[in-house]
Amino acid sequence: MQEVLALIEKKKQEYAQLPLFSFMLNKSINPRQRLAWAPCAAHFIMNFGELNKYFLRVEPTNDPIQVLINKHTYEDDHHWLWFLEDLKNLELDKSLNFSDALKFLWSEETKNARWLNYQLYRYSSNATPIQKIVIIEVLEATGNIMFSNTAEVSTEIKAINQKSCRYFADFHLNVETGHITGTSGIEQFLQEIQLSAETRQEALELVENLFTVFTQFTNGLLVYAETHQIEQELKAA
Repeated sequence: MQEVLALIEKKKQEYAQLPLFSFMLNKSINPRQRLAWAPCAAHFIMNFGELNKYFLRVEPTNDPIQVLINKHTYEDDHHWLWFLEDLKNLELDKSLNFSDALKFLWSEETKNARWLNYQLYRYSSNATPIQKIVIIEVLEATGNIMFSNTAEVSTEIKAINQKSCRYFADFHLNVETGHITGTSGIEQFLQEIQLSAETRQEALELVENLFTVFTQFTNGLLVYAETHQIEQELKAA
């Protein structure tokens, strides 16, 4: 498993260099504008709880690795509630007719978020516990990078409007450790898992494929943030 975890770390560092994260740390841009991509990520974020409940979690189980996965899913399956709170505090909670909201969630602009969900469902459906560990480790790695950056922006926003975020703030970052949670010594435990050559190759390919769709998703968020000016939308409303 060491080789698989090493690849995840390598891809994590590459992911951290994506343009969205430079954009989010550019203090010459209004901090709210730097999080203007949030609505574009809604399809992924709102489905994240169900990924944990219905695809990653398996109960009952006697598999010790699946037991760890189950513990992790209970920590991860409710973060979407914090996202809804933050939309209000960031003043991104724009009123839409129900039909318009559905059009947006299934629009061309948000297709990368949907595609990410579909790929995660595809890879986690009928996955072995080892494959689920790989999926979770990639989710944690990308989440750690994302929330390390959003936490800085949310701190700036709080200084301006005195409103605290949870999903985009340190509150969320503190539970996104970059690794599966649920027990002490988990990193060493994962390092010591022995994989067959076939299982190792499948896991390595899974890592590559997941980071590809996460990169596509993240690059799409930047396009959305750069093409949807918050101040103009507020004036129009």
